[in-house]
Amino acid sequence: MTPKVTVLEVIGLEPDDEVLVRPLKWDSEEAPPRIFVMPQKKGQPTLALGDRVSAKLLRVNERLYEARLIRRIDERPRRVLGVYHSGPEGGRVVPTDRRNTTPLLVLPANAGGAEPGDLVLAEVAPATRANPERIRVIERIGTSAEPRAISLIALHTHGLPTRFSHAAEREAGQAKPPPLLGREDLRGIPLVTIDGADARDFDDAVFAEPDTDSGNPGGWRLIVAIADVAYSVRPGSALDREAFERGNSCYFPDRVVPMLPEPLSNDVCSLRPHEDRGCLAVHLWIGADGVTRRHRFVRAMMRSAARLTYEQTQAAHDGQRDETTGPLLKVIASLYGVYACLWAARKRRGALDLGIAERHVQLNEAGEVQAMALRERFDSHRLIEELMICANAAAAESLEAARVPFLYRIHAHPTPDKQEVLRASLKELGYSLPPGPLHAEHLAGILKKAEGRLESRLVSEAVLRSQAQAEYAPDNAGHFGLALPRYAHFTSPIRRYADLIVHRALIRAHGLGVGVLDDAAITRFAGITAHITMTERRAAMAERDAIDRYRASFLARQGEKIFNGKISGVTRSGLFVRLDESDAEGFIPASAAPVNAASNTLGSSVRVVVTQADPLTGRTLFTLL
Repeated sequence: MTPKVTVLEVIGLEPDDEVLVRPLKWDSEEAPPRIFVMPQKKGQPTLALGDRVSAKLLRVNERLYEARLIRRIDERPRRVLGVYHSGPEGGRVVPTDRRNTTPLLVLPANAGGAEPGDLVLAEVAPATRANPERIRVIERIGTSAEPRAISLIALHTHGLPTRFSHAAEREAGQAKPPPLLGREDLRGIPLVTIDGADARDFDDAVFAEPDTDSGNPGGWRLIVAIADVAYSVRPGSALDREAFERGNSCYFPDRVVPMLPEPLSNDVCSLRPHEDRGCLAVHLWIGADGVTRRHRFVRAMMRSAARLTYEQTQAAHDGQRDETTGPLLKVIASLYGVYACLWAARKRRGALDLGIAERHVQLNEAGEVQAMALRERFDSHRLIEELMICANAAAAESLEAARVPFLYRIHAHPTPDKQEVLRASLKELGYSLPPGPLHAEHLAGILKKAEGRLESRLVSEAVLRSQAQAEYAPDNAGHFGLALPRYAHFTSPIRRYADLIVHRALIRAHGLGVGVLDDAAITRFAGITAHITMTERRAAMAERDAIDRYRASFLARQGEKIFNGKISGVTRSGLFVRLDESDAEGFIPASAAPVNAASNTLGSSVRVVVTQADPLTGRTLFTLL
């Protein structure tokens, strides 16, 4: 039972200034509910990560609460990330938080040796009757003029761990690939990894061939082999503690903040080509209808036949082989064959395919933004996604059958409020939804109807905004987006702690040796799921913030150029516009573009100029022509 008034800690800052919090004290074995802070009134303090507040809770449903802020509790000095400037009356720190950029005065004695232009972390002691608010620089992080400062700001703003303990580094340096003893030998099977051209760690490899069983005509035999991280990262070890603290890896255009030290993530656990590596593999027999007939999990030894990229794989399938893909054409053709069956099954069950291409920031050698665009999406991307979904679903099914507790990946239905907002957005774009509760197949039908049209991306984004956030949970609630009754994350243990837990559960369920899930971890599942769900969102917000700042950096160098774009969002406070050429997005305040103007509707084409683009805050403002 959650008290009506309680102390909360800020753990996330969502788009549109929505604040995510959690109870400061939580003694129950169940995961704490999701709590969102209601929009702040004018005059109330801006909240930052780590702030503690007293608030009144209003129950929305069993797992969701709204919080109305009563006051901020200044038990400890507030920390501010900003840029140091010098002046005649002393220094000042200009915060990098776009919601509050008011300069803070710093006495010379409290400057901590900061130089003008330094990116600094400052401590803000609360004001008292005897003393005004005091600012003290406690850390010099870097130079704000350097391009790498953009990701540094995101790292420090969201409190991402950046250094491993000496104990974890030592364990990683001593790690070695496992021996063959007790493992199934898959080294003679041409398993391949298929990843992005800039990928550094390879944690999944695949192989397919036609099933020769007469009882499965037109079916396929599929192997998905995943890096055996559980062998190297044992429960209770320093590496395990560090991996749990991070929860997942975080990716920026100029760096990766890994969940595991580089000797593991890029070497011992990485399925590098032509090197023996331990893996946890699943053999799957897929029918011509895309339904899994049976599966079998094993601990194995593999040797990747090739490291392929998505572009390379797609080119080979389209008839443009190279010296790497030439010998593997039969395997590649079989992979596309099983993908076609799985894709058809996905459509039949009504799973969502949002098809939103990833935003790609291309940097030059100096670390500056050279170009911004959407990363081209091929069938090879969908191929790997479908094979991973198939393996993940099999993992959940296998563990349920063995009655071994594990972490589900759940995705709830959209809330009634979000369903109504979606209906309104789609109506504005010329689409309608049936009355009553929405199901995945309804949304899949809308996405299919919009496919290939100018407004298709806006439709996809409207559907995406209506979705509940997926999360980890010890109890099953199904997966709305994939239209699956049970689902788990199994395929990325190098970069997700949840997958490592699932690996340990599979080792326990099938008696596969060391690195087993222990009873102590099972009793802590509620806390584990709450923590890794939080770290996943923390990383996503940090990545998004970095992209916003890179985008502003790119536009700041474009001068007074006129851009063509489309209105991507309409709010009471103004319009969001996405540029056609670079896919960058900015905001037009309502004072500069009345939102009730007939032409200012979702999807409308507009021409704009950049009036403000600040790489340090990520704030980008346009003026409508």
